[in-house]
Amino acid sequence: MSKVITSNYTETRWSISLLSPRTKALCFLFVAIIVWGGNWPVMKEGLNHITPVWFSMTRFALGGSTLFLFQLVTNSLYIPKKQDLPLIFSIGLIQMMVFTVLGSIAMTQVDAGRSAILAYTTTLWVLPLSVAFFRETLSVKQWLGVILGLTGVITLFNPFSFDWSNSTLLIANGLLLIAALCWSLCIIHLRHSKSAASAFQLAPWQMLTATIPLIFLAYWMEGPFTGDGSVDLWVIGLYLGPLATAFCFCAVNSASRRLPGTFVSTSMLGVPVTGLLFSSLFLGEALTFPLVAGALMICSGILFVITSAKK
Repeated sequence: MSKVITSNYTETRWSISLLSPRTKALCFLFVAIIVWGGNWPVMKEGLNHITPVWFSMTRFALGGSTLFLFQLVTNSLYIPKKQDLPLIFSIGLIQMMVFTVLGSIAMTQVDAGRSAILAYTTTLWVLPLSVAFFRETLSVKQWLGVILGLTGVITLFNPFSFDWSNSTLLIANGLLLIAALCWSLCIIHLRHSKSAASAFQLAPWQMLTATIPLIFLAYWMEGPFTGDGSVDLWVIGLYLGPLATAFCFCAVNSASRRLPGTFVSTSMLGVPVTGLLFSSLFLGEALTFPLVAGALMICSGILFVITSAKK
């Protein structure tokens, strides 16, 4: 039996080694998109076992530990320099901590598929902020992309049927848009950062920066650790931490080195679309016309922005 397993492992490893670097990068990117898409319904299910802030802390504690261990084993652990600290704090505290906490709190009230679409409006907020604070000039196509995307957000909200008297639901949807805005601020910071370190080198330190304050925030907001200790919780935690956080981060980072940036950015539109489909398939969430139409307009708007940036 052991000989068969060893033989199969050797054959699989030999087959993978035959793939070209570009093909391997495409495979990594495809797997990351599928896993990140599945991240949304898995998060929704996880919130049945643990409260939002403790959930966020668990995710980054597991993801950061995995990356630290991987870098130690591969002798690639990077010690941050002074110029790296602003990026570590902004990504760790804003993109990772604030974005994830707001998203997790919102998902206690909002469907996973809708959450995925609203959270990925990030690119649409980057352009107006760049114009306002850095005097960047946008092309007509970029403005059309922003307008199309924002129209998609309005369609997604479906203002004529939305229950505006439900303040809880209104706040939850607003939190997702604020989370996207926070992520866009970090994207702008990345573009103007003076750090020479790679994203892979800084990622475990950024996750550590998110984890430590999340421990205190979770205890203050939700009391002692709220996880129910079930097998389901820890399976979900392992999916979100080592797989969806650590592995996917490394996979996309690896793919970005082999594939054109515009191709990778465009491909990432598959994440909210996959999240929407998985949420419908596994959680039974309805694919209503406003949801699908809004998602298509948002993704098309982002596509306009990305392709214009290439030119």
